Parts: sequence; structure tokens; C-alpha cells
Amino acid sequence: MPTEGPPPSRDAPSDAVRAAHDLRVLLSRLRRRLLEVQGSDDLPAGAISVLLRLDKDGPSTAAALAAAERIRPQSTAATIAALQEQGLVDRRPDPDDGRRLLVDLTAAGRDRVAGDRAARGAWLTQAFQTRYSDGERAEVVRALALLERLLAE
Repeated sequence: MPTEGPPPSRDAPSDAVRAAHDLRVLLSRLRRRLLEVQGSDDLPAGAISVLLRLDKDGPSTAAALAAAERIRPQSTAATIAALQEQGLVDRRPDPDDGRRLLVDLTAAGRDRVAGDRAARGAWLTQAFQTRYSDGERAEVVRALALLERLLAE
């Protein structure tokens, strides 16, 4: 997967390089763990990712989904077909261009996303409650506020 921005400068302090590396690794591991916590394990991570993207961005073409997920269009087509078989997505003509099909969540797909989101939230809440003291949770909250600055323009 391509990285954003230029590679770290050779002049970057070693603690900045290490922090950047450690954060990328941690976020990747946390994302994988959260995907494992779904309400059920009947869908591969790629299919879950497509459902989450449709929930976030709304109806999309298969080509746009493939580009957004950085996967081959053929893989996206197979994923969409599997999700459609399970009644989680449907396809309909694009009202702006009848030659294209839009993929969208069905009511069952929206319910699935909501249930999975609730399962992830419950797992994360329980993990914070059982693995951290009150003081440590406060420290995490402070660290998250600092990390928000990474997104500041």
C-alpha cells in the first residue's frame, strides 16, 4: 500500500522516525484486531471493508470501490457478488448514467454494519476498562488529543 507524503528525511530525529514507525504498526494491528471483533466471522476483511466504505461514502460504482480500497477491479467484483448473494448489497442503475451500476447497502447490510460497529465499540470499551487504570485511560485521552494534531491542516 502506498504511503502518504515523502519518506522521512535523513535529518529527522530518530525519536520522530521511531514514533512514526511505531504508530503505523500499532494502527495496523489495531485495525486488524477490530476487524476480527465483528459480530460474526462469516465475512473476510475485504468484504467488511467494502461494507464500511459503502456505509461511510454511500452508493458507489465497483470501479470507484476498487480504487478506494486499492484492490483489483476483479477482486471487487467477486466481493460485491458475494455480498449481493448474502443480501448485504444490491446493484441498481446509476440515475446519472444508466450504463453504470451503483452498489449500495441493503437494509440487512446497514444492520450488519451497525451490529459490527457495536461489537467493535463494546470490545474496545471493555478492553479500556479492564486493561487500564483510571489514570492510564486519562493518559490515553491526552495522547489522542496530541495525535489529533497530525490531522490539522
